[in-house]
Amino acid sequence: MSITITLILIILTSLISLYTMQKPQVLNRLMMNPYLISHSKQYYRMITSGFIHRDHMHLIFNMFSFYFFGTQLEYIFQQIFGDLGSVHFVALYLLGIVVSDLPTVFKHKKNLYYNSLGASGAVSAVVFACILFLPLRDICIYGILCFPGFILGILYLGYSYYSSKKSKDGINHDAHLYGSLFGVLYCVVFYPDSIRIFIEQMGEWKLF
Repeated sequence: MSITITLILIILTSLISLYTMQKPQVLNRLMMNPYLISHSKQYYRMITSGFIHRDHMHLIFNMFSFYFFGTQLEYIFQQIFGDLGSVHFVALYLLGIVVSDLPTVFKHKKNLYYNSLGASGAVSAVVFACILFLPLRDICIYGILCFPGFILGILYLGYSYYSSKKSKDGINHDAHLYGSLFGVLYCVVFYPDSIRIFIEQMGEWKLF
């Protein structure tokens, strides 16, 4: 197995996450806390929060999804950006952590007790960047229910938007929503031809 940027990020995130799971005080210092970011200028939390996870299942789910889509997107970026492909890939991932959390920072900046953590925003950015380039490729849920990427993407956006307004499950659905949108926006800005690629592929789609 060749060492890729995706694999390096997975190893780094896993090591930090596993360590902080055993060190609650360290975990608390690294979490995304809108109040402390806004009032104490602890901006580092907007990056560190993307490298820690609450528990093993949270970590496994995010890293499994990231491995599957990250390896694909890393290859695509190398093809379209050449030597700068790795730079764009890392930039998308890290900016995905920050940008996906910005709405939450503004929304909860007066709430000292609100915390968020996990790589979901960055992973969502990677997933939706992949969907932009490969909208018809099937994505399977639990290896059983398979849908073209763009359909699952639409359902995911709708669910994230609805849950961000109504859900009280403690999950930062805003990060999922804005991370997804950022992934598409990044590709459109830095590679406008991605719009043409998406439209051409969608033209081949048949419902039956």
